[in-house]
Amino acid sequence: MGEELKFDKRGSVALLTLNRPQVLNALNQTLVDAIIERLREVEAKDEFGAVVIEGSGKAFCSGHDLKELLKATPLERRTIFTKSIQVYEEIARMGKPVIAAVHGIATAAGCGLAAACDLVIASEDALFQTPGVNIGIFCLTPMIPLQRSIGRKKAMEMLLTGDPVDAREAERLGLVNRVVPTGRHVEEAIELGQKISGKCRIAYEIGKPAFYMMDDTDYVKALHYAKDLITLVTLTEDAEEGLTAILEKRTPTWKHR
Repeated sequence: MGEELKFDKRGSVALLTLNRPQVLNALNQTLVDAIIERLREVEAKDEFGAVVIEGSGKAFCSGHDLKELLKATPLERRTIFTKSIQVYEEIARMGKPVIAAVHGIATAAGCGLAAACDLVIASEDALFQTPGVNIGIFCLTPMIPLQRSIGRKKAMEMLLTGDPVDAREAERLGLVNRVVPTGRHVEEAIELGQKISGKCRIAYEIGKPAFYMMDDTDYVKALHYAKDLITLVTLTEDAEEGLTAILEKRTPTWKHR
Protein backbone atom coordinates (compact mmCIF):
# COMPACT_ATOMS: atom_id res chain seq x y z
CA MET A 1 0.00 0.00 0.00
CA GLY A 2 3.08 2.19 0.07
CA GLU A 3 3.31 5.30 2.16
CA GLU A 4 0.12 6.99 0.93
CA LEU A 5 -1.89 5.36 3.70
CA LYS A 6 -0.27 4.69 7.04
CA PHE A 7 -1.63 1.99 9.30
CA ASP A 8 -1.22 1.74 13.06
CA LYS A 9 -2.82 -0.29 15.85
CA ARG A 10 -3.90 1.55 18.98
CA GLY A 11 -5.22 -1.14 21.27
CA SER A 12 -8.42 -2.40 19.65
CA VAL A 13 -8.58 0.58 17.27
CA ALA A 14 -7.14 0.59 13.73
CA LEU A 15 -5.70 4.01 12.86
CA LEU A 16 -5.59 4.87 9.15
CA THR A 17 -3.66 8.02 8.26
CA LEU A 18 -4.07 9.65 4.86
CA ASN A 19 -0.47 10.44 4.03
CA ARG A 20 -0.19 12.84 1.10
CA PRO A 21 0.47 16.01 3.12
CA GLN A 22 2.13 17.79 0.20
CA VAL A 23 -1.28 17.93 -1.54
CA LEU A 24 -3.37 18.17 1.65
CA ASN A 25 -4.12 14.43 1.43
CA ALA A 26 -5.90 14.69 -1.91
CA LEU A 27 -7.43 11.37 -2.92
CA ASN A 28 -5.77 9.65 -5.86
CA GLN A 29 -6.64 6.13 -6.99
CA THR A 30 -3.70 4.58 -5.13
CA LEU A 31 -4.83 6.09 -1.84
CA VAL A 32 -8.49 5.21 -2.36
CA ASP A 33 -7.60 1.60 -3.22
CA ALA A 34 -5.49 1.42 -0.07
CA ILE A 35 -8.35 2.74 2.10
CA ILE A 36 -10.77 0.14 0.72
CA GLU A 37 -8.23 -2.67 1.18
CA ARG A 38 -7.44 -1.67 4.77
CA LEU A 39 -11.10 -1.29 5.74
CA ARG A 40 -11.82 -4.81 4.47
CA GLU A 41 -8.77 -6.15 6.27
CA VAL A 42 -9.78 -4.54 9.58
CA GLU A 43 -13.36 -5.74 9.24
CA ALA A 44 -12.12 -9.33 8.94
CA LYS A 45 -9.93 -9.20 12.07
CA ASP A 46 -11.41 -9.83 15.51
CA GLU A 47 -8.63 -7.87 17.22
CA PHE A 48 -10.15 -4.60 15.98
CA GLY A 49 -13.37 -3.09 17.29
CA ALA A 50 -13.27 0.30 15.54
CA VAL A 51 -11.43 2.35 12.92
CA VAL A 52 -10.18 5.95 13.03
CA ILE A 53 -9.33 7.82 9.81
CA GLU A 54 -7.16 10.95 10.07
CA GLY A 55 -5.04 13.10 7.79
CA SER A 56 -1.33 13.88 8.09
CA GLY A 57 0.09 17.38 7.91
CA LYS A 58 -2.12 20.45 7.83
CA ALA A 59 -5.45 18.94 6.76
CA PHE A 60 -7.81 15.99 6.84
CA CYS A 61 -8.45 15.76 3.09
CA SER A 62 -8.75 18.30 0.28
CA GLY A 63 -10.85 16.07 -1.99
CA HIS A 64 -9.96 14.40 -5.28
CA ASP A 65 -6.51 14.86 -6.76
CA LEU A 66 -7.35 17.40 -9.49
CA LYS A 67 -4.15 16.77 -11.44
CA GLU A 68 -5.05 13.09 -11.73
CA LEU A 69 -8.62 13.99 -12.68
CA LEU A 70 -7.58 16.42 -15.44
CA LYS A 71 -5.28 13.84 -17.03
CA ALA A 72 -7.94 11.10 -16.98
CA THR A 73 -10.12 10.08 -19.93
CA PRO A 74 -13.91 10.13 -19.47
CA LEU A 75 -13.94 6.40 -18.62
CA GLU A 76 -11.01 6.84 -16.24
CA ARG A 77 -12.84 9.71 -14.53
CA ARG A 78 -15.87 7.46 -14.03
CA THR A 79 -13.57 4.88 -12.43
CA ILE A 80 -12.15 7.53 -10.10
CA PHE A 81 -15.61 8.53 -8.89
CA THR A 82 -16.74 4.90 -8.69
CA LYS A 83 -13.88 4.09 -6.36
CA SER A 84 -14.58 7.11 -4.18
CA ILE A 85 -18.16 6.01 -3.55
CA GLN A 86 -16.93 2.47 -2.90
CA VAL A 87 -15.27 3.89 0.22
CA TYR A 88 -18.63 5.30 1.36
CA GLU A 89 -20.29 1.94 0.65
CA GLU A 90 -17.58 0.03 2.48
CA ILE A 91 -18.03 2.16 5.61
CA ALA A 92 -21.81 1.66 5.57
CA ARG A 93 -21.48 -2.11 5.12
CA MET A 94 -18.89 -2.57 7.87
CA GLY A 95 -20.00 -3.83 11.23
CA LYS A 96 -17.19 -1.94 12.94
CA PRO A 97 -17.64 1.81 13.41
CA VAL A 98 -15.46 4.20 11.44
CA ILE A 99 -14.59 7.51 13.10
CA ALA A 100 -13.23 10.50 11.19
CA ALA A 101 -10.72 12.58 13.16
CA VAL A 102 -10.79 15.89 11.29
CA HIS A 103 -8.46 18.86 11.48
CA GLY A 104 -7.80 21.62 8.97
CA ILE A 105 -9.86 21.36 5.80
CA ALA A 106 -12.24 18.59 4.77
CA THR A 107 -13.33 19.74 1.34
CA ALA A 108 -15.24 18.20 -1.59
CA ALA A 109 -14.59 14.42 -1.51
CA GLY A 110 -12.79 15.00 1.80
CA CYS A 111 -15.99 16.43 3.24
CA GLY A 112 -17.84 13.49 1.73
CA LEU A 113 -15.44 11.04 3.37
CA ALA A 114 -15.95 12.65 6.79
CA ALA A 115 -19.74 12.69 6.32
CA ALA A 116 -19.71 9.03 5.25
CA CYS A 117 -17.96 7.99 8.46
CA ASP A 118 -20.19 6.82 11.30
CA LEU A 119 -18.89 9.41 13.74
CA VAL A 120 -16.81 12.60 13.40
CA ILE A 121 -14.50 14.13 15.98
CA ALA A 122 -13.36 17.57 14.84
CA SER A 123 -10.53 19.78 15.98
CA GLU A 124 -11.51 23.41 16.66
CA ASP A 125 -9.64 24.46 13.51
CA ALA A 126 -11.60 22.11 11.22
CA LEU A 127 -13.45 23.47 8.18
CA PHE A 128 -15.96 21.54 6.08
CA GLN A 129 -16.70 22.62 2.52
CA THR A 130 -18.20 21.47 -0.79
CA PRO A 131 -16.62 24.06 -3.11
CA GLY A 132 -17.32 22.44 -6.46
CA VAL A 133 -19.41 25.38 -7.68
CA ASN A 134 -16.33 27.57 -7.35
CA ILE A 135 -14.50 25.57 -10.03
CA GLY A 136 -17.39 24.63 -12.31
CA ILE A 137 -18.26 21.30 -10.67
CA PHE A 138 -21.17 20.39 -8.39
CA CYS A 139 -20.05 18.14 -5.49
CA LEU A 140 -22.48 15.38 -6.43
CA THR A 141 -20.92 12.34 -4.77
CA PRO A 142 -20.07 14.08 -1.45
CA MET A 143 -23.64 15.47 -1.54
CA ILE A 144 -25.17 12.08 -0.71
CA PRO A 145 -23.58 11.42 2.71
CA LEU A 146 -23.64 15.16 3.45
CA GLN A 147 -27.40 15.62 3.02
CA ARG A 148 -28.06 12.47 5.05
CA SER A 149 -25.95 13.89 7.85
CA ILE A 150 -27.26 17.46 8.08
CA GLY A 151 -30.52 17.57 6.15
CA ARG A 152 -31.53 18.93 2.78
CA LYS A 153 -31.67 22.68 3.31
CA LYS A 154 -28.27 23.18 4.93
CA ALA A 155 -26.66 20.66 2.60
CA MET A 156 -28.07 22.55 -0.37
CA GLU A 157 -26.73 25.82 1.03
CA MET A 158 -23.23 24.36 1.35
CA LEU A 159 -23.43 22.89 -2.15
CA LEU A 160 -24.77 26.05 -3.82
CA THR A 161 -22.53 28.59 -2.09
CA GLY A 162 -19.36 26.56 -1.67
CA ASP A 163 -18.87 28.40 1.63
CA PRO A 164 -16.92 26.66 4.42
CA VAL A 165 -18.56 25.64 7.68
CA ASP A 166 -16.46 25.75 10.84
CA ALA A 167 -16.29 22.97 13.41
CA ARG A 168 -18.81 24.48 15.85
CA GLU A 169 -21.39 25.09 13.13
CA ALA A 170 -20.78 21.59 11.77
CA GLU A 171 -21.47 20.23 15.25
CA ARG A 172 -24.68 22.25 15.48
CA LEU A 173 -25.79 20.94 12.09
CA GLY A 174 -25.14 17.31 13.04
CA LEU A 175 -22.15 16.68 10.77
CA VAL A 176 -19.81 16.53 13.77
CA ASN A 177 -20.35 14.60 16.99
CA ARG A 178 -17.83 16.45 19.11
CA VAL A 179 -15.47 19.43 18.80
CA VAL A 180 -12.21 19.13 20.74
CA PRO A 181 -9.20 21.40 21.32
CA THR A 182 -6.80 21.73 18.41
CA GLY A 183 -4.41 18.81 18.29
CA ARG A 184 -6.61 16.50 20.38
CA HIS A 185 -8.83 15.17 17.58
CA VAL A 186 -6.95 11.91 16.95
CA GLU A 187 -6.55 10.91 20.58
CA GLU A 188 -10.19 11.77 21.33
CA ALA A 189 -11.30 9.68 18.35
CA ILE A 190 -9.15 6.75 19.48
CA GLU A 191 -10.55 7.01 23.01
CA LEU A 192 -14.06 6.94 21.58
CA GLY A 193 -13.13 3.93 19.44
CA GLN A 194 -11.73 2.14 22.48
CA LYS A 195 -14.91 2.87 24.43
CA ILE A 196 -17.08 1.44 21.65
CA SER A 197 -14.76 -1.57 21.28
CA GLY A 198 -15.42 -2.40 24.93
CA LYS A 199 -19.13 -2.78 24.26
CA CYS A 200 -20.77 -5.92 22.92
CA ARG A 201 -19.26 -6.05 19.44
CA ILE A 202 -21.60 -8.65 18.02
CA ALA A 203 -24.48 -6.29 18.82
CA TYR A 204 -23.12 -3.29 16.95
CA GLU A 205 -21.60 -5.38 14.18
CA ILE A 206 -25.15 -6.45 13.37
CA GLY A 207 -26.82 -3.17 14.23
CA LYS A 208 -24.58 -0.69 12.41
CA PRO A 209 -25.11 -1.96 8.85
CA ALA A 210 -28.82 -2.29 9.65
CA PHE A 211 -28.89 1.39 10.61
CA TYR A 212 -27.92 2.38 7.06
CA MET A 213 -30.09 -0.23 5.39
CA MET A 214 -33.20 0.87 7.28
CA ASP A 215 -32.50 4.53 6.58
CA ASP A 216 -33.36 3.80 2.93
CA THR A 217 -36.33 1.52 3.64
CA ASP A 218 -40.05 2.18 3.86
CA TYR A 219 -40.98 2.91 7.51
CA VAL A 220 -43.24 -0.10 8.10
CA LYS A 221 -40.87 -2.45 6.25
CA ALA A 222 -38.01 -1.11 8.37
CA LEU A 223 -39.95 -1.81 11.57
CA HIS A 224 -40.58 -5.41 10.54
CA TYR A 225 -36.97 -5.88 9.44
CA ALA A 226 -35.81 -4.52 12.81
CA LYS A 227 -38.20 -6.83 14.65
CA ASP A 228 -36.80 -9.92 12.92
CA LEU A 229 -33.20 -8.75 13.30
CA ILE A 230 -33.46 -8.02 17.02
CA THR A 231 -34.96 -11.48 17.52
CA LEU A 232 -31.81 -12.95 15.98
CA VAL A 233 -29.56 -10.65 18.04
CA THR A 234 -31.12 -11.86 21.29
CA LEU A 235 -30.07 -15.42 20.35
CA THR A 236 -26.33 -14.64 20.35
CA GLU A 237 -24.11 -15.85 23.20
CA ASP A 238 -23.32 -12.27 24.20
CA ALA A 239 -27.00 -11.35 24.35
CA GLU A 240 -27.68 -14.32 26.64
CA GLU A 241 -24.72 -13.25 28.78
CA GLY A 242 -25.85 -9.62 28.88
CA LEU A 243 -29.42 -10.42 29.86
CA THR A 244 -28.26 -12.87 32.53
CA ALA A 245 -25.71 -10.38 33.89
CA ILE A 246 -28.41 -7.72 34.33
CA LEU A 247 -30.57 -10.12 36.32
CA GLU A 248 -27.60 -11.24 38.39
CA LYS A 249 -26.48 -7.62 38.94
CA ARG A 250 -22.96 -8.14 37.58
CA THR A 251 -20.79 -6.89 34.71
CA PRO A 252 -21.14 -9.02 31.58
CA THR A 253 -18.15 -10.79 30.05
CA TRP A 254 -18.20 -10.49 26.27
CA LYS A 255 -17.07 -13.26 23.93
CA HIS A 256 -17.96 -11.28 20.80
CA ARG A 257 -20.12 -14.08 19.43
